[in-house]
Amino acid sequence: MALKFAYWVPNVSGGLVISKIPQKTDWSFEANTRYAQTAEQVGFDFALLQTRFIASYGAENQLEAITLAAALAGATKKLNLIAAILPGLWHPGVVAKMIATLDHISHGRAAVNIVSGWFKGEFNGYGEPWLDHDERYRRSEEFIRVLREMWTSEETTFRGDFYRINKAPLKPKPISLPPIFQGGNSKAARQMAARVSDWYFMNGNTMDGFKTQIDEIKSLAAIEGRKLNFGVNSFVIVRDTEEEAKQVLRDIVANADAEAVEGFRDQVRFAGKASPEREGMWANSKFEDLVQYNDGFKTGLIGTAEQVADRIIELKKIGVDLILTAFLHYDEDLKAFGEKVIPLVRQKESLIEKKVESI
Repeated sequence: MALKFAYWVPNVSGGLVISKIPQKTDWSFEANTRYAQTAEQVGFDFALLQTRFIASYGAENQLEAITLAAALAGATKKLNLIAAILPGLWHPGVVAKMIATLDHISHGRAAVNIVSGWFKGEFNGYGEPWLDHDERYRRSEEFIRVLREMWTSEETTFRGDFYRINKAPLKPKPISLPPIFQGGNSKAARQMAARVSDWYFMNGNTMDGFKTQIDEIKSLAAIEGRKLNFGVNSFVIVRDTEEEAKQVLRDIVANADAEAVEGFRDQVRFAGKASPEREGMWANSKFEDLVQYNDGFKTGLIGTAEQVADRIIELKKIGVDLILTAFLHYDEDLKAFGEKVIPLVRQKESLIEKKVESI
């Protein structure tokens, strides 16, 4: 299977790094329409719209994911739109209806990313209960089961610990069954992915770290008689020379909003410690890693176009199916990645296929 490419939609002010460095990135609807149209023109397959109800840690404004996805659906033709959803602030039956509608608006391009939640202040602010770590994942699993049942059955009856559905119909059904993405590094997250999700997103990591996660979750899924696809988060810096790219990274970290990064670190540590293994997604993240929300620097897509393409091919070889990208300057870097890196990756994939065929 050819690698898929996705990008984080910058529907939040402040960009994709917690840094005061100047960024040519805009969170507005007009800018995001432009980015989406550019992305599909240069070879991206997916756009991931972030969810946040109370902006935090260096960000002030954020557009809601499903609403924005519906608007972008009307402005694009090919791009698959992954709307991030936060169980606890949504009802799964309502979301099932909204995503089915999005699928019709987009002619079959809707998808969801289920985010179990780490930001306690958001739940407190909206007056919703804050559950223990593993309970949040149990709720997410029920949420996914309700979504899939409502998208595929004439009527849905569901009796769970968090949701009750009573002979509820859903019409129209989605045009195609929307794929379900999720992330999370904890044991509960990995087990949930193996049971119910279609795609598993991994935070930035080393090659060995990625391989360990992929192998473990593949084994867990096999027990359930299932298979998953895997995506990796990355922050991409492509420049004419490796040194130029590395200097951009140094500049981002040197200009980090230290107070906001530490606030983020404290909150995610608090969330992670609630898991039985007392670790969360960011358990092994250093300060400089947390300047990019999901450890994107660790993935190592920093260098020349050739170097970045080679690294992506190495990720594919260990079982990665999708590269999720973020950029410093969306006004420039998104298009440049599509024009310079994606074609190189396709060339290298083709060479690998030819070698396999000749064996």
